[in-house]
Amino acid sequence: MSQPEFSRPVERDRIGDGNRRIEADAQERQALARRFGLVSIAKLEADLSLSVEGTVIGAAGRMRADIVQSCAVSGEDLPVHIDEPVALRFVPEASRQPDEEVELSEEDCDEIEYSGTQFDLGEAIAQSLVLAIDPFATGPDADRVRKEKGLLDEAASGPFAALAALKKRD
Repeated sequence: MSQPEFSRPVERDRIGDGNRRIEADAQERQALARRFGLVSIAKLEADLSLSVEGTVIGAAGRMRADIVQSCAVSGEDLPVHIDEPVALRFVPEASRQPDEEVELSEEDCDEIEYSGTQFDLGEAIAQSLVLAIDPFATGPDADRVRKEKGLLDEAASGPFAALAALKKRD
């Protein structure tokens, strides 16, 4: 596995007071923008409070980002500000066979496994960022472009509009 673009490894035994502020530099933001198919990332930062319970580490706080993504309809640049709470739970890697079928509970889906004594806060924040991005975000010109391309019929709307259009062809 290759090194993540935004890596901030933390030693489980060296958490200290538990407060962490992490921020992606220009090169990391550029690499993440390429990875996530964004035009650019102007800012990516997180303020987190870490807590330790045995081998389990909790990280809670806020993530903030300023990104530019492409409008899903027009392709034009769409600036987006993201400011979201973050709650992560790092757990030791489970010892299971590679092809073993595993049943996951709802709590397990929010857990990030780590191996050894380190976990990566940066990669976890990068993954939180991509989950916060609306893949179908549209800009102010989206309706105009839909109309120009024949994708928006003001007379017919709703879930059965496409079926009505097909019926008119017959």
